[in-house]
Amino acid sequence: MTEIPGDSRRSRRSLSSRISAGILYVALAGPPLLFGSREPIFVAAWCVILGAGLAFAPTRRLLAGHLLVLAVLAFVALCFGLVLHEQLSAHPWVASFNPIWARASEVLGRQLAPSVSIVRDEPLFALGPSLANTLALVLGLLVGVDADRARRAVRVLAWAGVGYAVYGILALEFDPNEILWREKTAYFGNLTSTFINRNTAAAYFGSCSTVWLVLLLSAVRGSLPRGPIEWKKVPGHLLTNTRKRVIVRFVMLFVCLSAMFMTSSRGGTLVSLMVMVLTFLIYFGRDLPRGKGLVVAAMGCILTSLLVLQILGSNIGDRIDLEGLSDVGRLAAYRSTLGIIADNPWFGTGLGTFAAAFPAYRSNAFYMGGVWDIAHNTPLELASEMGIPLAVVVAGAWIAALVLLFLGLRGRRRSMVAPLAALAVSLIALLHSLVDFSLQIAGYSIVVFALLGLGLSQAVRGTVDEMSST
Repeated sequence: MTEIPGDSRRSRRSLSSRISAGILYVALAGPPLLFGSREPIFVAAWCVILGAGLAFAPTRRLLAGHLLVLAVLAFVALCFGLVLHEQLSAHPWVASFNPIWARASEVLGRQLAPSVSIVRDEPLFALGPSLANTLALVLGLLVGVDADRARRAVRVLAWAGVGYAVYGILALEFDPNEILWREKTAYFGNLTSTFINRNTAAAYFGSCSTVWLVLLLSAVRGSLPRGPIEWKKVPGHLLTNTRKRVIVRFVMLFVCLSAMFMTSSRGGTLVSLMVMVLTFLIYFGRDLPRGKGLVVAAMGCILTSLLVLQILGSNIGDRIDLEGLSDVGRLAAYRSTLGIIADNPWFGTGLGTFAAAFPAYRSNAFYMGGVWDIAHNTPLELASEMGIPLAVVVAGAWIAALVLLFLGLRGRRRSMVAPLAALAVSLIALLHSLVDFSLQIAGYSIVVFALLGLGLSQAVRGTVDEMSST
């Protein structure tokens, strides 16, 4: 019996969609593995892998909302490409050459070819992480059209976080001076797992903890009787009718939380706890009584977070007591970065050139030693390298994404998992990027953008389903 062409086409489509989904699962689990994928060779490899996933990704089930998201992303990419053209071109369309090249020519006594970027061709070499993040976002958006695969992808991310947490805890206990096969050069006595920096590790494990919290809340709600929740009866019901998946998800949440606290990172931990409180309130918002009941629930969540911080995070409390919530170096770096932006407001100094631009603006408030090659504030660094207009475009796109994720939470509770997980993790990444550079580490950012794509895709479907049911 010969196979009819239609069946053959459906079979090929099914195979290609499974391949793209499998690659997305790898992108959600694999980036942290090799030292946070910081090295260019790893970033290039992820670009190839994600590009292959896009080549197989299905597009036939896309809705108008998905196409609108892709159009916004294309606009941001177009703006990004315009700035890159100006920074790399020998004949820019509108930008002026950076005056540093004229001064260098005068000092050297010979004419140097000018450039908008203060380091020639550096924007091209620094493009890898941005490209990988974009590919991860689009792949997540296309694969996330399928609700089952979106939920499976969220679980893949969560279980991967548990694996890295267990490795980090065991490594800190039995081999604290090494990361995989390399010797540690900093953060001795703190958990970094497979990351180099403890702050990025804290943001990652805080994100995984939040994803596990979403999965736990989903399991708890599923184990309760249908209809309005009688909060006074919830503890007794959970103690007498606890399902296995509730226990498993609670234990996995505890493992990731423990890894987060063991990093001793102030910013990553505090931001994660704050977002976890918000996540609980959002998930059960429709079940909480308005007014006083919501305030009581919020206060209860905050007190619980403080109690957990006191019990599991005493090391972080000690750091806050000794060093405060911030340090002079970061504040001085922000002021110096604002100086770079003021002198290069339209097209910046060039993607990837912050380390080269910063010494000329370095404040006297810094101690003399050390090299400050990252601004510890991703929006400020983006504005200094790419200009204020592009930074505003990127900020606007992020705000639109967060709004869409929030709107996607209005549908059925079963469809909330991916949008809520994406919203929570995005908030952790964005808030932490205001005081550190976790979103500039590909091993974390690829995971965030892939999950963001999943959440946006399901948010679009949830919004459409909500509108069609009214």
